[in-house]
Amino acid sequence: MLTLILATASFWAAAAQITANLPGSPPPAATQSTDAPLPAATYERCVDLATGDPAQGASFAEEWRVAGGGFLARQCLGMAYANQERWVPAASQFETAANQAETAHDGRAARYWAQAGNAWLAAGQPAPARAALDAALAAGTLAGQELGEAQFDRARALVALNQPAAARIDMDLALRFADKDPLIWLASAALARRMGDLPAARRDIAQAYDRAPDDPSVYLEIGNIAAASGDAPGARAAWNDAVRIAPKSPAAARARDALQQFATPEKPAPDK
Repeated sequence: MLTLILATASFWAAAAQITANLPGSPPPAATQSTDAPLPAATYERCVDLATGDPAQGASFAEEWRVAGGGFLARQCLGMAYANQERWVPAASQFETAANQAETAHDGRAARYWAQAGNAWLAAGQPAPARAALDAALAAGTLAGQELGEAQFDRARALVALNQPAAARIDMDLALRFADKDPLIWLASAALARRMGDLPAARRDIAQAYDRAPDDPSVYLEIGNIAAASGDAPGARAAWNDAVRIAPKSPAAARARDALQQFATPEKPAPDK
């Protein structure tokens, strides 16, 4: 019986970071810019620093916050923390920005809730991620790609919380609004496989392959689906492709682990 290299909680928690490495994918929520009112110049300067020099950006944002920068300063500070992978303080700043924006009746609150959810996921904390994403989606102001990314992040949170049926609903909505993102198709295929829907898994991984034919994670999942289908040659070929395409990647490391089951034990030398 073939052993699958299953999508683990770490796969879902790291998806925001993986997205940045996939062709044609939007940037993670923590690096997206915000349409800011006056003082636009201060905000733009803060964002430039938060993305280009995050430590200096954090200092700039904190000074601006103390000077009365409000939720824009908080959101910029969250971006600076996120770009240092300080996920918990980033999530906290995004949530504060969202609450302050709601108090000001500013429509960007939903975006900040979504950024908070994304940061909580990167921190490996799906429960607060789901709460933040519930707030983002309940606002009803997200649209298009932003809406799809928020649905996807909530699906990831639900998978981590062991609620696959609810995750499936959000994943399907994510595919509707962000269908150009290969990571969402990849995650959808992995979720379908985990739920035993192999035909859907094959359809979705084909879509991921069309959008990211050079991504080793796609080949890893192709191998997982083949293994779940009892197709040992197909699984072996796909896992070898994952190693060939990006030998130093985490996907390649997992593919090598999967390939160990095909290793032929060395025969002992004959007695002389």
